[in-house]
Amino acid sequence: MKLITAYLSGLIFGVGLIISGMTNPSKVIGFLDLFGNWDPSLMLVMGAAIPVTFITFRWLDKNQITILKEALHLPGTRQIDLPLIVGSILFGIGWALAGYCPGPAIVSLGIGNMALLYFVGAMIMGMKLVEFVTKK
Repeated sequence: MKLITAYLSGLIFGVGLIISGMTNPSKVIGFLDLFGNWDPSLMLVMGAAIPVTFITFRWLDKNQITILKEALHLPGTRQIDLPLIVGSILFGIGWALAGYCPGPAIVSLGIGNMALLYFVGAMIMGMKLVEFVTKK
């Protein structure tokens, strides 16, 4: 059941990204181009996701269990520290340069955009590097 739920969740997420146009890097770059041809559609997509996320996290916080009746594993800290700030800056720089964040990049790769193999490969190497450095 867990695999089916993961598959359906990923499918819904991916289809939502495709329908909203978030697999198109020009949408992201257009959103970040504040002084040029600004495209607010990414803000609308994020704005629609905020209430869904808010309601879901309220429910999870109250129930402390998933809908599949499994233990809930949330981060233990809410502290804003240097690693979080540096990671956020690096994420933003990569997002702005490539026009992709991880979800849309993987969805785009899945629908045949093989040029993203470099991006996804670099993303995986970056995650492994962070994992290696933080273990030391």
